[in-house]
Amino acid sequence: MMLHNSIKLPFQAFVDKCKQAKFPAFTHGLFSSLNDTDTKNHKNGQVIILGAGPGDAELMTIKGLKALQNADVVLFDWLVSSEVLALIPPQVEKMFVGKRCGKHSMPQASICDLVVEQALMGKKVVRLKGGDPAIFARTLEETQLIAQHNIPFCIIPGITAASGASAYTGLTLTHRECAQSVRYVTASLKTLEDEPNWQQIVNNCETETLVFYMGLSKLSLIAERLMEAGVSADFPIAVIDKACSIEQQMVTGNLENIAANEQVKTFTGPAIIVVGRVIDHHQAISINPITMQPLTASAIAL
Repeated sequence: MMLHNSIKLPFQAFVDKCKQAKFPAFTHGLFSSLNDTDTKNHKNGQVIILGAGPGDAELMTIKGLKALQNADVVLFDWLVSSEVLALIPPQVEKMFVGKRCGKHSMPQASICDLVVEQALMGKKVVRLKGGDPAIFARTLEETQLIAQHNIPFCIIPGITAASGASAYTGLTLTHRECAQSVRYVTASLKTLEDEPNWQQIVNNCETETLVFYMGLSKLSLIAERLMEAGVSADFPIAVIDKACSIEQQMVTGNLENIAANEQVKTFTGPAIIVVGRVIDHHQAISINPITMQPLTASAIAL
């Protein structure tokens, strides 16, 4: 069954097609399999932690779509694209609990409490997170509290930003000649204590690809720290803004000049930063994965 065009149908029509194809999640019911765990305290209250992927709604898993269809309430953050949010049926309650770049938002502890509160009301709760729940998503903080309240839950993975950006730009993260491993690094870097062990990171940089999440505002600091730890100033680096969306842009450069790049200065995020020799092997894609139309020469050059 071809799913690419099906997702553009009205939501229920897409679901019907999936049922016709006999996908288990659609024929058996995702939440219903948890119903035998009812208790007098929270009856049918259940939680699904769901990865929304990096932007393109067509990257959402079929199991994830089923969870959205059966939910009573969806709690989502700012990394979830509007295209993914459009997949939520209109009768499902939506709650924004995200935050962005220091702007006012709900503290993580309050988000955890709200998830539990909704489930204890007997609701089928979907906690929708951008990317993959297992990668820098603070999922454990939420599941620990959920488990403490004996609320049934499961986790459905999503495509993490590094994988999505890699595929949608043609920038592979591994290469047999120069990258036998990949390291994901959080780039919050609010204090010196928050910073990673830079020397440990750079020890393998010639054979490892580094991917920094949430690092756009710290781009200059990241480049500076890597050079201070011994990485050469001309070492390749790439910044990918709004990966897997129609607004996706990528700029490549080196540690010395990337922060001063005028195009990079216009990026607003979310963005990931890739550092490694794999950038020298970049093979630009020639078909836009979102529209499935040929890319222009200028777009391929990006």
